Amino acid sequence: MPPALKALLAQLLGCTAAFAAARSGVLPAGLWPLVAVQAAAATGAAVALKSAHWWRWIHLGFLPLVVGALQLGIPPGWYLAAFLVFALIYWSSFRTQVPLFLSNRLTAETVAGLLPAERPAKLLDLGSGTGSLLRPLARMRPDCRFEGMESAPAPYALSCLLSRAQPNISLARGDFWLIPWSDYDVVYAFLSPVPMSRVWSKASAELRPGSLLVSNSFPVEGVEPESVVEVGDRRRTRLYCYLPAGPAPVLKTGIAVP
Repeated sequence: MPPALKALLAQLLGCTAAFAAARSGVLPAGLWPLVAVQAAAATGAAVALKSAHWWRWIHLGFLPLVVGALQLGIPPGWYLAAFLVFALIYWSSFRTQVPLFLSNRLTAETVAGLLPAERPAKLLDLGSGTGSLLRPLARMRPDCRFEGMESAPAPYALSCLLSRAQPNISLARGDFWLIPWSDYDVVYAFLSPVPMSRVWSKASAELRPGSLLVSNSFPVEGVEPESVVEVGDRRRTRLYCYLPAGPAPVLKTGIAVP
């Protein structure tokens, strides 16, 4: 079932539970007990429907925030403005189930250690966001070429602005599924568990022997990585390294985990 349909169904089930509780007379008088029952029931329905974990928090806070905002009497124009801002930032996240994740500097340093030391390399960042990985990489390895593909307008525009003085970065706005990956030595993904099997399939079909697929935090289900590298940051980030079509390169940094 598509995530948006699951979300709608969970909200409808929450409303049904609130209506049933109101009819039974077991709730105290007032609006907020109804809101609490609806939010709790919608969250429980999301769990039962096996929605992604972040949907649970959305369901838990959705109706309470709507009711609270209505009681504040905020002019409708502000809601439209907020919607447009979030749409520009998150764009198709509701469809792809890939939120905006930003890679930190320690992760960039670790990825730099995975690049070939003896020659220039070409890296593609899937869903490059604001360019938080590409900019430090481009400074650490000026001999390499770093490319990013991002679909959301706001992160893409910000990444272009911040990286305008770095000639070894190339950014594009679009769908990374639609471009060939065969020209890259490293493909980096910081997405979510949902698309990783598809990422693996495309990498296996298109990457050259010896090319490296690096997934931040989310392993490919059912596929044993060649190595797992501990970044050592506060998030305890792990980089799952795969070689879809060739022998393992020598890792230059990090701690390999069997």
